[in-house]
Amino acid sequence: MKSDTWKILLVALVAGTLGLVAAFAVNGPGPLLRTEIGQRLLQTALSRSAPKPPPGTEVAQRGELVPILSLTGLNGRQIQLPSAYAGRPLLINFWASWCGPCVKEMPELQRFSVEQASNGVQVVGIALDDVDAVRDFLTRVQVTYPILLDSPGPADTGVRLGNPKGVLPYSVLISADGRLLKQRIGPFADGEVTSWAKP
Repeated sequence: MKSDTWKILLVALVAGTLGLVAAFAVNGPGPLLRTEIGQRLLQTALSRSAPKPPPGTEVAQRGELVPILSLTGLNGRQIQLPSAYAGRPLLINFWASWCGPCVKEMPELQRFSVEQASNGVQVVGIALDDVDAVRDFLTRVQVTYPILLDSPGPADTGVRLGNPKGVLPYSVLISADGRLLKQRIGPFADGEVTSWAKP
């Protein structure tokens, strides 16, 4: 009897595993990646396989204060994050003009930014791109939230905020007191930012 029970359990386990593999093959990991558990698993996997950042590069950890990030705006002025928006939660979205999923999610980020107005979560885009390409792109796709610039590399602001592989789009949520609350690899679907950005 025990032998039959173990065989049934083994067959059920194999069937369940094959079902998950088939679901990922047909639908991709989308549903899992839209959960906090899925994002944490992906973050862990990418961190383990990524090269170490250069010595002296401070990388933020969940729940801890983020390092001061000094970036340039499109107007050439230096902005320091998160202090430029101290007292407000901050959603930072990393993107590039050549990144299709980044472009696709921008209307959702714009909608959320307008919804939050001047009292809610401040949305900031950081373009890991060439300044001329960003300016050209923004003439075609209008956003009203601030756009800052950085050059992609082993110690860029995305890496410093926990994206060691430089996957785009990448978003983080920072608390009003400057702590890293959430990380997200991949684009937001329509209507998804509002629930994700709740601290």
